Amino acid sequence: MEEIERKFLVADESWRSSVISTNRMVQAYLAIGERAQVRVRSSGDKAWVTVKGQAKGISRPEFETEVPVDFVEGVRSSGLCEGSPVEKDRHVVDVDGFQFEVDVFLGDNAGLVLAELELDTADAEFPRPPWLGEEVTDDKRYRNAYLATNPWASWNRGGDMDVYPST
Repeated sequence: MEEIERKFLVADESWRSSVISTNRMVQAYLAIGERAQVRVRSSGDKAWVTVKGQAKGISRPEFETEVPVDFVEGVRSSGLCEGSPVEKDRHVVDVDGFQFEVDVFLGDNAGLVLAELELDTADAEFPRPPWLGEEVTDDKRYRNAYLATNPWASWNRGGDMDVYPST
């Protein structure tokens, strides 16, 4: 299976009026390498193990399977994971039939807000709502695996702690 995804900073909070669902997610990484990453994730009463391969442009191999929540909780509490868990509220936002996922990060990544859009093809056209900011698809710092070991709170951003001002 292949994941084709674009990732963007979020310019403001106007996306909130189009949210169709929200879920809290916690994920942790068992392995973070150049060739592959192995992640465990839970959201409510569901959990998954995911293996992601090396990115080639905006696509990369991805394999995911559902597992029991207690399995993921056990793995996270075992001390086997690299870095810290990445916690976020994922908001699904409908824009002209496209489902953007806006992640509002918590904990050591609080203040960071990213929008992701999965596409069928690398060259697919998609809407660009006014709240969609700079594209960061190719910037590895905005990948969750990087945030697990290099939390956003530790970045030197010249004192600017929020991507967009709170309203």
